[in-house]
Amino acid sequence: MTNEEHIRLTIFNADTDTQLELPYADAGVRAGFPSPGQDYINESIDLNRDLIRHPTATFYARVVGDSMAHEGIEEGDILVVDRALEPINGDLAVCCLDGEFTLKRLKIRDNGSIVLMPSNPRYEPIEVGPDNELMIWGVVSYTIKANRRPRRRIK
Repeated sequence: MTNEEHIRLTIFNADTDTQLELPYADAGVRAGFPSPGQDYINESIDLNRDLIRHPTATFYARVVGDSMAHEGIEEGDILVVDRALEPINGDLAVCCLDGEFTLKRLKIRDNGSIVLMPSNPRYEPIEVGPDNELMIWGVVSYTIKANRRPRRRIK
């Protein structure tokens, strides 16, 4: 597999035994023109409950590499990966190809063949052939990313 980047997969199990109710702006936050702020935030959200549908089959993984960067999935992002979901064409999946992990979009052709598609044009699609061993470890259901840019220290 030349011209391909593989991710180092660090698995973190989802701990849904704990609750962390966070305030939730249920009316939404406008990304266009500003609107009056909510006086009261009555709702709460629990990320364990709302992001994880299959607790025993879900794990987290941190992205290393840039093969999916053109989809906005960048190094350091955290993936919520659900092993209970049946992979379908177009899913973003954590795959193990010939013993190496990679994060790619699945392109499942009508004849059943599979191509692992990067979003970064620096990388080539990977045709999975009969000599390859492919295991789909799970389908990515959510991506959690840091939006605050690194700050330089002012001396």
